[in-house]
Amino acid sequence: MQIVANGIGIEIDDQGLPGGEPLLLIMGLGMQLTAWPDELVQLLVTRGFRVIRMDNRDIGLSQGFDHLGLPNVAVQAIRYSLRLPVATAYGMADMAQDALGVLDALGLQRAHVCGASMGGMIAQHLAAKHPHRLKSLTLMMTTTGSRKLPQPGLRVRHALISRPRSGAVDDVVAHLEHLLKVIGSPAYPADRERQRRRLEATVRRAWHPAGTARQIVAVVADGDRSALMPMITAPTRIIHGEADPLVRVAAGHDLAQRIRGAVADIVPGMGHDLPLQLLPHFAQGIAENAAR
Repeated sequence: MQIVANGIGIEIDDQGLPGGEPLLLIMGLGMQLTAWPDELVQLLVTRGFRVIRMDNRDIGLSQGFDHLGLPNVAVQAIRYSLRLPVATAYGMADMAQDALGVLDALGLQRAHVCGASMGGMIAQHLAAKHPHRLKSLTLMMTTTGSRKLPQPGLRVRHALISRPRSGAVDDVVAHLEHLLKVIGSPAYPADRERQRRRLEATVRRAWHPAGTARQIVAVVADGDRSALMPMITAPTRIIHGEADPLVRVAAGHDLAQRIRGAVADIVPGMGHDLPLQLLPHFAQGIAENAAR
């Protein structure tokens, strides 16, 4: 279902009883709302949540921004490393306004919010700048963006900047399978057949690498959000994989230390993904935090 949020078209999926506890799920870089597994959604619905998933701007079926051009990600990354201004089509704060617009469009004054990876960065802005709109906050495998935190290794960086051989569905799926293998959970290997089915469905639904490039630059331009953390007042749970090779576990500990009253859930053997085996654990953690 497409709605107008913050003045742009945002695709959402809304499941559960209308009177259930509203829970907004915000996905990460280049990922569509379908990256939140249906099994997790159903686990949350059975716990009484009204689960709202959204495609972030420039991804999936939400409004694209191709008219703003394709950024040179490498150049902007160099500018960031040199502490020079980074030119971006839009920022994390704009994407947080999109999320707020989704709540407005649905007539929801307050909601529980869960963000994963880049979605967690968006959720940080939302929670810090609009604290009265959040009932609780769950941050999964994300970071403040502090320059002091350890960065991904060369193998992970290479996987991130690699590209599919072509735009054909099979080539894109193979590319995504490799990326997920590199950043995934070593203790919870994916069911290859299930993963492939989900990736094929995702690529056929939408494949928009230009939007991903603009989102990458938005993340880089956002820089260090540490100053926002004391402004977060919602009950907060930090879920982070101990074996995350993309956003290292130190980032999870850093968030837990900076957000007053935050509860850290550091999961052994978990990488930068949402393993099927851990979905009940995630659902329970979100529900426990909501109850706070």
